[in-house]
Parts: sequence; C-alpha cells; structure tokens
Amino acid sequence: MALKHQDLINKMSLEEKCSLLSGKDFWQTQELEHWGIPSIFLSDGPNGLRKQSGSADQLGLNASIPATCFPTSATSANSWDPEVTKKVGMTIGEEAAAHSVSVLLGPGINMKRDPRCGRNFEYFAEDPYLAGKLASGYIKGVQSNGISACVKHFACNSQEFRRISSDSVVDERALREIYLPAFEIAIKEGEAKCVMSSYNSVNGFYTNENPHLMKEILRDEWGYKGLVVTDWGGENERLEGLKCLNALEMPGTGGDTNYDVMCAVKEGKFDESIIDINVDNFVDFALPIAKVVKEHSREFDVNEHHRRAVEVARESIVLLKNEGDVLPVKDGTKVAFIGDFAANTRYQGAGSSQVNPLFVEQVKDEVKNYGWEVLGYEPGYERYGKKNKKLLDAAIELAKKADTIILFIGLDELTEAEGIDRANLKLAANQIEVVHELHKLGKKIAMVLECGAPVELPFIDEVDAILHPYLSGEGGAMAILDALTGKINPSGKLAETYPVSYNDVPTLGHFSLDAPTVEYRESIFIGYRYYLTAGVPVLFPFGHGLSYTKYEYSDLEVTEKGVSFTVKNAGSMDGKEVCQLYVGLKGSFVPRPKYELKGFYKVALKAGESKKVEIPFDEYTFRYFNVKTNKWEVEKGTYDIYVGASSMDIRLEGKIEQEGTEAPSPYENLNIPSYFSGRVQHISDPEFEAILGRAIPPHELPFIVKKNGKKSKRVPIHLSSNMSDLQYARGWVGRFFAWVLRFIIKHGSKATSNMITMGVYNFPVRAMSRMTNGMFSSGQGEAFRLIFDGHWHKGWAKFFKEGSKKRKYRKEVAAKLEADRVAAYTSQGLPVPPKEDPKAKAKAEKEERKAAERHAEEMKK
Repeated sequence: MALKHQDLINKMSLEEKCSLLSGKDFWQTQELEHWGIPSIFLSDGPNGLRKQSGSADQLGLNASIPATCFPTSATSANSWDPEVTKKVGMTIGEEAAAHSVSVLLGPGINMKRDPRCGRNFEYFAEDPYLAGKLASGYIKGVQSNGISACVKHFACNSQEFRRISSDSVVDERALREIYLPAFEIAIKEGEAKCVMSSYNSVNGFYTNENPHLMKEILRDEWGYKGLVVTDWGGENERLEGLKCLNALEMPGTGGDTNYDVMCAVKEGKFDESIIDINVDNFVDFALPIAKVVKEHSREFDVNEHHRRAVEVARESIVLLKNEGDVLPVKDGTKVAFIGDFAANTRYQGAGSSQVNPLFVEQVKDEVKNYGWEVLGYEPGYERYGKKNKKLLDAAIELAKKADTIILFIGLDELTEAEGIDRANLKLAANQIEVVHELHKLGKKIAMVLECGAPVELPFIDEVDAILHPYLSGEGGAMAILDALTGKINPSGKLAETYPVSYNDVPTLGHFSLDAPTVEYRESIFIGYRYYLTAGVPVLFPFGHGLSYTKYEYSDLEVTEKGVSFTVKNAGSMDGKEVCQLYVGLKGSFVPRPKYELKGFYKVALKAGESKKVEIPFDEYTFRYFNVKTNKWEVEKGTYDIYVGASSMDIRLEGKIEQEGTEAPSPYENLNIPSYFSGRVQHISDPEFEAILGRAIPPHELPFIVKKNGKKSKRVPIHLSSNMSDLQYARGWVGRFFAWVLRFIIKHGSKATSNMITMGVYNFPVRAMSRMTNGMFSSGQGEAFRLIFDGHWHKGWAKFFKEGSKKRKYRKEVAAKLEADRVAAYTSQGLPVPPKEDPKAKAKAEKEERKAAERHAEEMKK
C-alpha cells in the first residue's frame, strides 16, 4: 500500500511513530517539530467552543474560554434547515480557529432511540435522513474555516447508562437503515475529515476495534479517507484499534499504550506496516489544518456572533399549541411573568458540550424593550423541585391582576446531562402544581417550555398556548420574546416525537437497564416510524410546528426525478413553512414503516404569496438493506408519496412505480409478525433472534455459579466491568468502593450525584489508566482489577511492580525520543531548540485565558 508521506515516515523511529498515535495530554496531540509535525488541539463542541486551558476535564466541570453559546443541536434541528446549521458551524469554526483549535468535536448525530437518553439535547433528530442533512450543513460550516469537524459517536451510542461498557445488540438492517445513514450523509455530503468512535460495543466488538464498522463500512463502502479518533478514554485494545485504522487515541496515557505497541512490534507480535498506515493517516490529516490554524486571524466580532446565535434561536423555535390565537400577545396587554426559567433561562445542556457564554440574556430583563404592560415577575416554584407554598401564593396573587399569564416551566440543568439518562419524562411536581393553580384563575395562559427533549404534559388542556424554544443558547431570550409578541413568526418543526406518556415508546423495557447489553428489539421502528405504523396516538408528531399564518398545498406532480407542488401563505403574516416528503410501500415483503421521511424544504412566503417547491429523489429515497444479499436493494412496487406539514399532517398524496432490483426476500419463512405490524414494544426472544440471525447474548451480569448450582451475588471483575459492578465484586475493596459511590450519589447534592454518576460510576475499570493522562499505567489498571476481584496481595504487588516498570520505561522512551529529536535537527544542519518548559506552558495557557476574556469584554463594549 503506497503511503502519501512514506519518505517522512521512513525517517522516523518506532518510538516517534507510536508517539503520534496517542495524545500528548488531555486535548493535544504529540508534536514532532523536528520533522515538521506540530501538535494540534482538539476541543469540545458542538453548540459552542469549549476550549479548556490549564486544568482540563471532559465533563464540563472546569471553566473554558468565553465563546458564543448557540442553541443545542436538538434545538437547531427544529429549524429543518441545513443553512442554519451551516451558520452555526461556520461561526463556531471561526472562533475555534481563532483560538488555535484544529478539531472541533462535533456534531453529535446519534439517533434519538429513546426520549430519556440524557444526551439527546446534543443530537439532531430521531430520523437519520434529517440528522444527516443537518450534520452535513454543520460540518461544511466548520470546515469552511480550514479546520476539521469531528462527527460523533460512531455508532449506536444511544444511551448514557453503561455507555462505555455496554454492547448494543442490533440487527443488521436496523444498523444500516437507522443508525448509520446520518454518518454516511455526513461523510459523503458534508465531507467530514474526522470521525469519533463511540465508547460502546456493537454486536460484541468495541467500535474502535470493530472491523465491520471501521473497515468494511466506513472505509471500503463509504470510501472514507479521514482520521478516526477514539472518544475520550474509549480505547479498549490498542492493537486491535490500530488494525481498524482508529489512528488517534485520546486523551494521552503518558506513553503507556505507545510502549505496549512498541513492545508488540519489537517482539514480532504486531506488523509495523500497520503503524505506518496509521501515522500516514494522521500526518495527512494534521499538517494542513495545523497550517490553517497557525495563519488564522485571532480576531472575531463577538457581537456579530451573538446576533447569529439569536437568529438561529428564532429559526428553531416551535409553536406547539395556540388555542384561540392567544399568541402573539398584543401590545398593551397586562401580562404577568411566572416561573423561575423567565429569570434564569435554560439555554444549554450539561457535560462536555457546556459552553462559557459571552452573553446570556434573560427574558425578565429584556421584556422592557417590548410593548406589554408588565405587572411583574414571580418565580412560582423552586428550580430543583422542592415545594414552596410562599412562592406559589405570590405567583397566584400576581397572576390575578393579569390579562395573560406568561408561564415558564421546564427541566433543570441537573436533570438533562451527559452520562445520565432521565428516570422518566415527567416535569417536577411543583411546576405542575403551578399550572393547575393558575388554570383555576380562568386567565389566558401562554406557556414557554424550556427543555432539551420531550416531557409528558398531563396539563396540556389547562394552557392555551405552548411555545417551545428547547435550549436556545445565549440569545434565546430575544427569540422567545420576539415569538411571543409576533415580531417573528415561529417556523420551527419538531425533529422528534412527543409521546403522550413514556408507556407509549417503542423502547419500553429495553432502555437504560442495569445489564451488560442493550437490546435494540424494536429494530427499525423508532420514533415516528413506530407511532405511525403501530397506530399509537402521540401528543405532538414528528415534524409538527404551528404558525401565526396558514399554508395551503396544491398541484402535486410526481416524476421519476422527484416531486413538485405549490405552497401558498393564505394568512396575513409573513412566514416560513417546512414542507416534508414521505415515502411508503404497502404490502412490502420486508417489514417497513407506514412511510419515512425522504426529503424536506423550508420555504419563505410573504402573506398571500405562492411558490412552487421541488424536492428531488436521491439515492436514499427507495432503498432498503437486504440482509440476504448484504447490500442496498430497491423493491419493485407502487410507492405512496406523501407531502405534508408534519408526519401526521399530510396535505398531498401521489404514487410512483419502481422497477426494483429483483432481490430475494430476506425474511422468507421467518415468523416475525410483530415486525410486519410495527407493534414492537413486546418482542419475544424467538422473533428478535430471527431478525438478529443469531442467539441473543446474555442479558444479565455473569454472576458466579456456586458448587450447588445456585447463582452467587458475586461477579468476576474485568477491565471492562463498570465501577457500578463493583458492588458484586469478590474483593471487599471493590464492594466498599462501590458502596462509597452509591452513598454519595444517594445522599450528596444533585450536582455532586450527577458528577459521580457521570464521571466515575458509569466508567469501566480500565478508565483508571485510560482517563488519568498517565497517572496509572495499563499494568496498574490491571492491578486495581485484581484488588477489586479479591486478589489483595497479588494486586498490590503488581501495582508497585508496574509503577516501577512505568517509571523505567517512560524514562527510557523519553531519552530515546530526545535523542531522536537531537539527531533529526543535527542531520538537517539545524540548531537544536530547547525542550518545552512545563512552567512556561502553564503560564502561557493562563495568559491565553486572560487575553480571551479581555477580548470578549472589549468587544461587548
């Protein structure tokens, strides 16, 4: 295999090559300046730059430099407009390059398999086509600055509980049709330069070392030529990952895994040519983006970026309900603002996407610029759920004086967070009580719902209007007030379904369980695909969003190239309508949803204006994945064409004939009636095994069987065992450690509980070496495993032995790398520059933060 940088690689020692394939520290890659290879900086996104200098972490705990905080991906997805997400990416990418960041870790495009996933606010949609198109826009925007976006998390990372050690058990068709197409579109159309492998396993193989995902699909089928980086601490077996061209391991492990690779090569256990291929891949990725960052301007207009954040929030706001045209609220109306979120808005999620915003506007403060007669503000409830009658009574007294009550409710920032799945879809009881009490007053109630994912709304008939800004970024207050007053016409549409209750979701009983596997028994029937096919009523359907005007559809034409139709704004206010194309096939010989999204277009229309809209068919329109032929096929038949304002508001219908590829039925002689009906909430083991094509892996922890044949309460501890599994460890140290964690989670503050759950309890034992930036070696991680597993003396003996070994080999490798550095400069006739001074580096990072903060303040003025 010919390498692009073969001549350069030939000059490198094995130690130098291996050093490039693991992080220098938490966010930076290793440099080899003597060979012209600089360090590059990777930083979190995706709704704003989260560059940390100095003390770094991945959980959003330590401060980052000030940056524009855009609406979350779940919010901008409601714009249904790739140009909007492109604007987000372009702006964040500009700030990233200005702060010497080469790789922005986003967008996240995992499917919203279940509404309780704690990280859903970071993901676009429950539909892969919509998510892929929006991601493609975002990636183009970021990379227009010459740096790289990093699309994540590849793949089937659809829950937070046990996210690092769980095995996603998914049938091949669901994998191909639901969980991979968004990545395919992002790579083929967005031309993503970087992909992040997910933490979890897929069908028994960790993704970073999964040849089916990483080689057969990503590289061979999609033709991907870019870099693959592990999620932070997500490396399982380093050698296997390198075989699958998962080139860059992050964060750094203090050279620990590099040493393991070097030893394997020197002992003849691993082919050095595989190292060369990965180095070539990394160098080809790093050199051009490092050059761009070096030459990029350090200045940007923070005020202009803030205006863009407001604009994106405006495009994404969704009007869920508007009985009696309560909204917009007219000038001069006496209004009362009720709800803590009016004064302390939820504008972003928690975890690695958490941004240190340049500005944060609050509705309570900005309302003075609008034409209402504002009677006042009362919080009405305590933010984190505690009942407070005094707050409730004060809110009721204020509301009595108003013509219209503007009520703000939602989920607090500790309920939606990376690393933690929600327990349910319920709002806090004290907020629901406020709704009930205000309803008794007989006043008009316009509710503003601030959260990043669906919630149950048992009181929906007690409010007249619901405006849903989701998590709308630092400029969300302006967007909310503009929509409430009619300064803008809401045009957002839901990118996910709002079920009536959690009991209605297709993943009921198969999500976020305390088990080593996650069974995707619902197969392709997630989100609207399930609700439509199984005939399950929903609160608000996928694609739903109202307007202050009315749109009429007519004149549908269906050709072999696509569809065209006319949309008219039949109301008195300018607006934008998201037109949606769905395609279905009745009587198919494969299980199919009633119909699926295959295209969309957002059209701007002045009052009374009509426009012709065209939505083309593409390679994704008619295909399905045939597990018998192992490729994409088209079934012959008469396809139903639906055009509408939502998945359940179809305005126009047509048909088109397709010849098909004449592939054989992949499910012939299989007894899978639940899948053909779409009623997949209660799939039996035989049905799931039938589409899986193999036996279902064990779903329970591997409890040790006693001599009498009974299961004990103990499990063997492996490096991939969760910290939560230590409660069943054979060693008392493991059980005690797990007890301490559970005690803190149960009795600590909610913030502390979240931190422990997210950062420790759901991590595997191997994270002790993978996530400590070299504090512990792999061998010391194995020593901890032995101690937890009951081998006290053997474990501590190994710990100290491995510590001594670690210090020795690090000293040897450091000396060899320094000798290589000196030799390289000398061979080129160049003076040898001094090594980097850690104290000087820390001082420079501190100055960088201060300079960024000063620049932000100056630009605000």
